[in-house]
Amino acid sequence: MTKNTFTTVKLKKGEMHIYDFGSIKLHAYKTNDFIDDEVFIIEKNGKAVIIESPCFFDNIKELAEYLKEIKVEGVLVAYHGAGGTFLPNVPKYATQNAKEYSENGGGKALINNFANVFGEIFDTSVHKITDALCEGKVTIGGIDFVIKQTADAFDMEIPEINAVYTHMLGHDCHSIVAGSAHADAIIAQLKQYIANGYDLILTSHYTPEDLKDAQTKMDYIENLKKIAADCANATRFKEEVRKQYPTYNGQNYLDMTAGFFFAE
Repeated sequence: MTKNTFTTVKLKKGEMHIYDFGSIKLHAYKTNDFIDDEVFIIEKNGKAVIIESPCFFDNIKELAEYLKEIKVEGVLVAYHGAGGTFLPNVPKYATQNAKEYSENGGGKALINNFANVFGEIFDTSVHKITDALCEGKVTIGGIDFVIKQTADAFDMEIPEINAVYTHMLGHDCHSIVAGSAHADAIIAQLKQYIANGYDLILTSHYTPEDLKDAQTKMDYIENLKKIAADCANATRFKEEVRKQYPTYNGQNYLDMTAGFFFAE
């Protein structure tokens, strides 16, 4: 299975990319919202597990309508805790640190910020976690997931489709890199993905990617470290990064990265 082997279902606002593995399907929901959210539905034998949640009310309504003929067994709430009105009667799964992240930590701060920016179209309610996750294998709706706790929340493998889910990749856009040590951690993670040979890398803000994309991102982050070492301040750093990557979007992420590398 490659990242381009899908059929497309156009919805009113977003669109669904469907990857058919035979006994199991991946529905990748491109929300087309203001923060480029992606939501993933793993379907098997008429049942489904959802990874993350839409957080704008129109997307919540649209996705719920799409799912009306599928029995949803659970929602894995990792980095995107907002959108609590989405499928309120379905079990919600998270690790304890992901729960804290969304209710009181950095995730909650982001939710508050988005509320100020987007107003009433954004669902600020936080999902109520009903089932606690720990590291290791968990089976939900007949589908196996392998949970790996991260600093803020959790990533996961989906062995049946040879895929991994993490918060961000984005091979042709800027990312938040919180300094040199964080850069090294991301690089190590991407090297592990390549060593594991995943077919697909699923992330919260990009369509499914592959190992070539992981290599591209790794090269970008290695270069960010070199640029930072050669620059005296954040302004010069951002100028050089923009010069070398003129087509990359996510300028706000670049601003944040510069702030981490050149903290005042």
